[in-house]
Amino acid sequence: MLQRFSFFFICLSAIATAFAQGQPKNIVDEVIWVVGDQPILLSEVENYRLESDLMGQSITDPYAKIPEQFAIQKLYLHQAEIDSITVPDADLQRAADNEISRYTQRAGSREALENYFHKTLPQLREMFKEQERIKNLTYRVRDKLTSHVKVTPAEVREYFSKLPTDSLPLIPTQVEVQIITARPKIAREEVERIEARLREFARRVNEGETDFARLAKMYSQDGSSRNGGEMGFMGRNMLVPEFANVAFSLNDPKKVSKIVKTDFGYHIIQLIEKRNDKVNVRHILLRPEVTQQEYDRNLAHLDSIGDDIRGGKFSFEDAARELSDDKDTRNNHGLMVFNSFDPEDEETIITSRFQMKDLPQDVAKVVDNLKVGEVSKAFRMTDEKTGSEICAIVKLKNRIEGHHANMTEDFQVLRKVVMQKRKNAAIQKWLAEKIKSTYVRISPEWRNHKFEYEGWVK
Repeated sequence: MLQRFSFFFICLSAIATAFAQGQPKNIVDEVIWVVGDQPILLSEVENYRLESDLMGQSITDPYAKIPEQFAIQKLYLHQAEIDSITVPDADLQRAADNEISRYTQRAGSREALENYFHKTLPQLREMFKEQERIKNLTYRVRDKLTSHVKVTPAEVREYFSKLPTDSLPLIPTQVEVQIITARPKIAREEVERIEARLREFARRVNEGETDFARLAKMYSQDGSSRNGGEMGFMGRNMLVPEFANVAFSLNDPKKVSKIVKTDFGYHIIQLIEKRNDKVNVRHILLRPEVTQQEYDRNLAHLDSIGDDIRGGKFSFEDAARELSDDKDTRNNHGLMVFNSFDPEDEETIITSRFQMKDLPQDVAKVVDNLKVGEVSKAFRMTDEKTGSEICAIVKLKNRIEGHHANMTEDFQVLRKVVMQKRKNAAIQKWLAEKIKSTYVRISPEWRNHKFEYEGWVK
């Protein structure tokens, strides 16, 4: 529990401090702990407590846990200094730009973001840089401290052989799903209508009749519209190639790009700023309208394919490879895959096994009623990547019912449990030793708390 709390703490402490700096204070600041030569201030603790309360994160005995977590953070940072672990400033700058973009979208504008935090944009950038520095250094120290931890298959088997079945991790029901999609074709007249409208927008901006951001707020069909079409700083690999090629070729912020076609629709783009390997642009997205007749045609086409698969004329796998419009699954026999980031191991896990909650909602509704090997009727669904509506049929390839983990089907899950247990033990041992060897002074009125670790009170 302490490990998870500490990472939550690391991610929020800088934000909490920034938020509380804009709040009225009725306390006289004082040094309540000293760790090594680093002080922990009463205001830091109060600021974090206020932010946690605001976010609905209740902390039991906050005046014990919060300063203790600040102290642990300082131990990690001190170890990073000893080991000469640093984070390149360019990485911090990129992370700060990403955070500003993310929070700007949530706040609605940069002005609203500054008002919320009671800080200017340069101050926010420095705040997010410091937050990323602390988080990154902590991860790197922990990785170095646990780099020696290894687990063999025999050790995994031995560990779990001693546990009763009901103590084993519970694996939720998982499914493997294959999909064939049909993307609606857009009538030429509709494309011409969209392009004419975007050309008119571009003309009005280029001739100074109106402001690009104003048009984006009024007409763009992208989520960035509320921010005047501004996307924030993004690297080339964060954008689809067609959009990136045009965005990175722009040099004049006063001019609007040519029309760009992507899977999302049709765009015009305006440069705001280039910074190293990132670009910040505004864009207006218009999505062509699809007629009901086109959807009906695609549904009938997919139902015909489904009938042929059920009739044995060809396999679902062959149909997916030859007939599906889905680029991600076409060369994988139509098999859908799930990408999830594991923050503990800092790696992306790619698997064909989905929990029902992780499937696209429209697919999950259909799969829930299928038997293994059964092919669905055609249905409409939202493409989660582009936000557009497409048609699909799916096949339930496999269903793994919820069960307690076993060595045959879930070895990697079990291995991860043992690995994490050993890593946590290594971290706990290091912290205990570090606390003993580090100068710590706690003000008398702050000593009578129950701390997670012993040895703080000398």
